[in-house]
Amino acid sequence: MSEPVALDLARLRRSCSECSLQMLCLPTSVDGRDLRRLDTVVQRRKPLVKGESLFRSGDPLRAVYVASEGSFKTVVVNTSGEEHVLGFHLPGELFGLDAIGSGHHRCEAVAMTDARVCELPFAQLTSIAAQLPSLQGQLLRVIGQSADRDHDHVDLLSRRQAGERVALFVHSLSQRFRRIGRPADDFQLPMSRDEIARYLGLVLETVSRGFSRLHEDGVIEVRGRRVRILDEEALCLAANGGNDSLTPQPRKRDRA
Repeated sequence: MSEPVALDLARLRRSCSECSLQMLCLPTSVDGRDLRRLDTVVQRRKPLVKGESLFRSGDPLRAVYVASEGSFKTVVVNTSGEEHVLGFHLPGELFGLDAIGSGHHRCEAVAMTDARVCELPFAQLTSIAAQLPSLQGQLLRVIGQSADRDHDHVDLLSRRQAGERVALFVHSLSQRFRRIGRPADDFQLPMSRDEIARYLGLVLETVSRGFSRLHEDGVIEVRGRRVRILDEEALCLAANGGNDSLTPQPRKRDRA
């Protein structure tokens, strides 16, 4: 199990070359000289408090962002004032890419926790990336990952069984924690149950029941926002619509 990435905020403010998240954002082939050029572009934003917006729908594309600490959600609000969650963004994940096509953001990015971000002004970033093939390739890769997450979200919403949606959400989040170097089997949810419901297209009570069912079946252990995966195989089966008659049952939690 990977150990959590240690975040030294003083170092994060100084330089990409000293950032503990560097390997998530940048290709390994970027050398020291090129990294120093990138350092001149990256801006460290002042800390955001929980609930504060980084950008809003309709804002022009000025930059793309990487959370160096904390997590964000991207949301849209319909004409009735109802919020729909489009995505969640963990430390080291690039976001703000929704504006690349039109030049304006189509959603709002909101800090789910107190957070810090690195801001990469888009015009300068593309200029440097054009001169650094490895960086340009990395940008294309993360844009592709963003598209993959959008596709996965559509796939998730198309699933009819609510329990399957909840299991797939937990499983996918676990894999994302693994990719950023955090423990994948024991983690703290940065989002609330209500935010998960708005992401999954379900009501809060249904999401709560889904977590409770996985807990009772011994697949995961839930304590508030802390999730510990006890049976990864059973979670994967539940996430992929495992048929009770065709797949082994997860072990039931002993009842006191």
